[in-house]
Amino acid sequence: MTTNIQYGFYLDTAKCTGCKACQVSCKDRKDLPVGINWRRVYEYGGGQWVENQNGSLEQNVFTYYTSIGCNHCSEPVCVKACPTGAMHKRREDGLVHVATDLCIGCNSCARSCPYDAPQLDLERKVMTKCDGCYERLAEGKNPMCIDSCPLRAMDFDTMDNLRAKYGNGDGHIAPLPPESITSPNLIIKANVNGGRDGEIVNFSEV
Repeated sequence: MTTNIQYGFYLDTAKCTGCKACQVSCKDRKDLPVGINWRRVYEYGGGQWVENQNGSLEQNVFTYYTSIGCNHCSEPVCVKACPTGAMHKRREDGLVHVATDLCIGCNSCARSCPYDAPQLDLERKVMTKCDGCYERLAEGKNPMCIDSCPLRAMDFDTMDNLRAKYGNGDGHIAPLPPESITSPNLIIKANVNGGRDGEIVNFSEV
């Protein structure tokens, strides 16, 4: 789908400290219920301690953080999976939104999204997700998550402006899925440990 402009996010994983200010401010903005987090901060870590023959210890332990919400993808699989047209991509700004009056709560979009962006509100029986703080954008403001980051590890703008400012980034690093699945509008600056094997270590928080 061709849009007039396309908004997206930039994330510097070398700056992110995992403080979760972005996650909390996003949740507070919409007073989201327990269990629904439109933005989530993943802690990814690995490495090990090794004891040498002389009893000394060496380690290559690492960890870094990745703040992820909806990436308002250029090829959103959630939109393709939605049977009613409730999940849709706005022509005016490229943001992916949910028309709650059309949503039947079937979870098809959630099952298809590799970023776990759509999340079902069990009480209202409708899907919810990051809406790009579209009402703040209309007032000339940034999304809440951007302005709440104390390290300025995140940015939000049109993709043309973000690329002019940051380039094309370093590509997706773990724990993110391959970009080829949805063509996400997300530019990542990789942490120095971004190419190392590890695992998500805070599943209970995300």
